[in-house]
Amino acid sequence: MTSPSTATLHPIGRSTPGTEWWRTAVIYQIYPRSFADSNGDGLGDLPGITAHLDDLAALGVDALWLSPFYPSPQKDAGYDVADYCDVDPLFGTLADFDVLQAEAHARGIRVIVDLVPNHSSDRHAWFQRALAAEPGSAERARYLFRDGKGDGGQLPPNNWESVFGGPAWTRTTNADGTLGQWYLHLFDTSQPDFDWANPEVQEEFRRILRFWLDRGVDGFRVDVAHGLVKTDGLPDHLPAVDGDSMGGDSDDVPYWGQDGVHEIYRDWNRVLAEYAGDRALCAEAWLPTVDRTALWVRPDEMHQAFNFPYLQTEWDAAHLREVISESLRAFPAVGAPATWVLSNHDVVRHTSRLALTAENPQGHGIGPDSPGQPIPEVGLARARAATAVMLSLPGSAYLFQGEELGLPEVIDLPGDARQDPTWFRTDGERYGRDGCRVPIPWQADAPAYGFSPSGATWLPQPAEWATLARDVQEADEDSTLWLYRTLLATRRAYALGSGDLEWLEGFGTDVLALRNGPVTVIANTGDAPVALPAALESATLLIASTPFAGTAVPADTTVWLLAG
Repeated sequence: MTSPSTATLHPIGRSTPGTEWWRTAVIYQIYPRSFADSNGDGLGDLPGITAHLDDLAALGVDALWLSPFYPSPQKDAGYDVADYCDVDPLFGTLADFDVLQAEAHARGIRVIVDLVPNHSSDRHAWFQRALAAEPGSAERARYLFRDGKGDGGQLPPNNWESVFGGPAWTRTTNADGTLGQWYLHLFDTSQPDFDWANPEVQEEFRRILRFWLDRGVDGFRVDVAHGLVKTDGLPDHLPAVDGDSMGGDSDDVPYWGQDGVHEIYRDWNRVLAEYAGDRALCAEAWLPTVDRTALWVRPDEMHQAFNFPYLQTEWDAAHLREVISESLRAFPAVGAPATWVLSNHDVVRHTSRLALTAENPQGHGIGPDSPGQPIPEVGLARARAATAVMLSLPGSAYLFQGEELGLPEVIDLPGDARQDPTWFRTDGERYGRDGCRVPIPWQADAPAYGFSPSGATWLPQPAEWATLARDVQEADEDSTLWLYRTLLATRRAYALGSGDLEWLEGFGTDVLALRNGPVTVIANTGDAPVALPAALESATLLIASTPFAGTAVPADTTVWLLAG
């Protein structure tokens, strides 16, 4: 890999308000353990990311979001953090992080790191001290310890369920062997929730923010940003059967979306404002409407929020138009960009999801016995078309590693290979998220398809990866990789991220038609070709997500046109 100058990317001062980089950026999510393994242990690492920065620069992304790489027992793939200010030896060292960041900045690519404030690992020093301390102690007050109900406290404090299945409470054992208090964990037993009413917790996370800001990071993606604060008294609540595990389809959940979270992010906003360079906070906030989501990005709070209502919209022109319109009303109304996303490490890859024919609640995943199995050809066509719509929209967009290769969800993972806590805590009832986390392919003929020099992989890769490897797609200008490169380059050339959307009328009910600046976008979500109107027949074709003859847009296809 060539190594350009490592001069810092950060400007001395801030941008003019309204022109900050995060308003229009295309940000690429890296799930470190599945991106590239430099040392052959089967787990991706930070040097592996650094070795592929030229590939990401060629793709044309503006920033990277790194999922957790902190010291962790890895019970939830690093989202169980034992130390927020270091690097797990599995992934490298702090020096490796510094090299990665400097090399990314030298290529004009910014770096966002994941922050997990709702809970820590049970191996975190604070929680270990809490377990050793008495009920009512300052050590326990950093977490949500409570006495149980019933005789001898044998029942949990309430009926809350874990996102991963099973109860959200685990009972402790005292030093003398007797049973003690219970602690809350909205996720795995190994992930105890912090008590954000405690000033010590608040101050600790200010310290953590400054640690990474001092190292030069450009911002933070905030995990479970709608959690943290729980309703006083912790009242009973049961989610809807087969509902969204993260609360994206529910109102009035006592542990999601509480008003108290907003003061936390106002405080964090003030911390980021101490630093030059337009540092950004992005919320993972699963909320039922874009209006609710927009509350997280008011001017003195966070800067971006993932648009999960958009991610969860099916491939349907009318529904897409509605959520896009609502997003472009709600987010700019509070001074924020709409932030679009179709895939990440927690959802079925959209190459498969958009072709499912049965309900698939977020977090459940799909496996060989799931109903409504996707048809691969349909899923890929829809995914390419959906991405072409997303990247034409004003605002910022997130990509998930491997989607530029058209990778589908890996459905046929054997049960003994799966590692998601959801799989274990539901006794295999839910397949969980492993299918979108399989290590990605770089070279068709190399060990582990170029992911690892030893051929080792923490999750098994399917034989299909050989046909989807990056080197194969490099040689094919009709590949999904080349489509993404062309979309990103054209988006930048016509400044679509800072543009204005205008809906175009007169098309059928299966067509989404819009104009952003000089670019006209026609997306056919139906199952029959749609003829272009006479006014567009002479337009210059910029991009087509599937082969396009110039007179009719095929089914499951999006085209970008430049009118004469």
